[in-house]
Amino acid sequence: MRLVQTFLSFLFFTTICSQEIWANTTLIDEVSIEKQLSEFIRDYNQGMQSSDAEIIVKHYDKEMYLMPAFHKTLLGKENAFLYHKAFFDRFDILAYERENFETLDLGSQLCVLGEFKMKVRLKNETQVVELHGKYMDIWKKEQTGITLISEIWNYNHHTDLTEQLKFNDVPGTVLAYQGHLPINDNIRFEIASINHFTEEFIANRDHVLWKQLYADDAIALFSYKPVFKDKNALDQFIKDHVAELPIFEKLDIRNNYINDLGEYVVNYASHIANWRNNEYSGISTGKGIKIWRRAPNGTLKIVRQISTYDYNY
Repeated sequence: MRLVQTFLSFLFFTTICSQEIWANTTLIDEVSIEKQLSEFIRDYNQGMQSSDAEIIVKHYDKEMYLMPAFHKTLLGKENAFLYHKAFFDRFDILAYERENFETLDLGSQLCVLGEFKMKVRLKNETQVVELHGKYMDIWKKEQTGITLISEIWNYNHHTDLTEQLKFNDVPGTVLAYQGHLPINDNIRFEIASINHFTEEFIANRDHVLWKQLYADDAIALFSYKPVFKDKNALDQFIKDHVAELPIFEKLDIRNNYINDLGEYVVNYASHIANWRNNEYSGISTGKGIKIWRRAPNGTLKIVRQISTYDYNY
């Protein structure tokens, strides 16, 4: 199984590495893109409300990367289908609605941000739980349309359903336990260097340095928080957040994939944190996607970011 997961990961990265080619040959127009994005929203809402996984995953690329909150990453369309099916087998979906609030054109790819809300109930139980969250979808452009290559989400609040949102029988991969990218070109060197510095100033609770990672027009989607669309609100969150952090005995931010699209860089990353807080200690892992943008002066800043926890395998 480990060998298969490694192969699927390699296949996914090889596939999306070739996507820059489409930037020069794509024939799809903005009208077609908006139509397909609207169809996906319609089908996703319908699929969740009717517990129909097929209507959702038909939009997924064969080498889909599904990154749910509180679960391992699912590599490939078939495993993504199994995740949705397991979700529907465990929960009754009483209400579901998602809505995009931004589409950012990255060249050969699209970054779509949105929010969702749903009411669920564990089968054979009576308690109804309402969940609110947000997501980032990465689509690739092709001559005939767009296909979804990665989807990640988190929740705006804590929930008692954390354990029930794990599906141990569904094949998945903890990205943080996989080998990180070899540092063998300029962009990998640059982002790995930023990661290493980030580990230091997070461990030192230095919010002044942390907030400088972000562009003035950044949008950030952190777990247990609302969407941050305003830089001042984001800066204040970082300042408040560092005061809540545990002591990190070791923090490792790892690059799992980097796709340099020119002005934008799509960065799939994960982390391992060895932490302690008073008498408690532990090891936790998480994953996320950062969209970096190259400014005219050469500066690399985060313009879009989402992260979520594995909790914890």
